[in-house]
Amino acid sequence: MLAFLIQSAAPSSSPVISILPLIFIVAIFYFLVFMPMQRQKKKQSEMLAGLQSGNEVLTTGGIVGTIVSISGETMILRVKPDNVKLQVARSAVSSLVNQEKAVEKESK
Repeated sequence: MLAFLIQSAAPSSSPVISILPLIFIVAIFYFLVFMPMQRQKKKQSEMLAGLQSGNEVLTTGGIVGTIVSISGETMILRVKPDNVKLQVARSAVSSLVNQEKAVEKESK
């Protein structure tokens, strides 16, 4: 009975104040995880849109090749040393191998 009286006499906190730490944690999680992922996705899509013939690329499967032609969502890559030509999806490109060369070609 004494514990009941002590609990009822204690001041109750506002529900808004009890939710604030949760909102704060969600906000931190958003800024540390989701915003960088969105920036990376945007950068990747810009890179895929800017692909041109002659760019040397790395696919998600680890194949390094030079773009011979691009048609829609597929492209033909020439892979060294035997100059084998492979048809791959544009979305399979993970990065440009020689980004410096690509920048020099665009500026010329």
